[in-house]
Amino acid sequence: MKKFFVTILTLLICQLFTPAEEFTLKAGVSIDDVPKALYGSWRVNAKLEDTNSYGTFKPQSVDFWTLSRVGDKVTLSNPFSGANAEVSIRTVEGSLIVFSKKAPYDNKVLTDTITIRLSDNTFTGINTLSLDSYSLIDNHLMKSENARYAIKGEKISGDSILDK
Repeated sequence: MKKFFVTILTLLICQLFTPAEEFTLKAGVSIDDVPKALYGSWRVNAKLEDTNSYGTFKPQSVDFWTLSRVGDKVTLSNPFSGANAEVSIRTVEGSLIVFSKKAPYDNKVLTDTITIRLSDNTFTGINTLSLDSYSLIDNHLMKSENARYAIKGEKISGDSILDK
């Protein structure tokens, strides 16, 4: 009988502390939050601001990026170098966009985290790179080379959004 009352009491307490309405918490960034103006081809100027490996990273560069969307995936490609990587959208707050990509490079992993502020057909921002070298024997991290670039982008051509 005592077990019966404990069970009833437990059920009543659960009912008291259970919300009357169900709700769903949403986290993360929706691909639909990304401004359509981001998509297209860009000429990107980069100037090295800081690094722990001056021999590894160029002091300045001009690059070409094509940002495109197919379904729920965003891809950054460079038509001249042939590089192509899917990016992860981390933050979209109005014109502020943060995205990253990670790619293997020999026995290394290159991680780019790009923070830009989009304004019509231009953007400004920071590209933070991390080049991590791993041991071929036991895969432990041997060295991490880092750089921070100030970047400016100028749109060359339209957008590329394909829904599949």
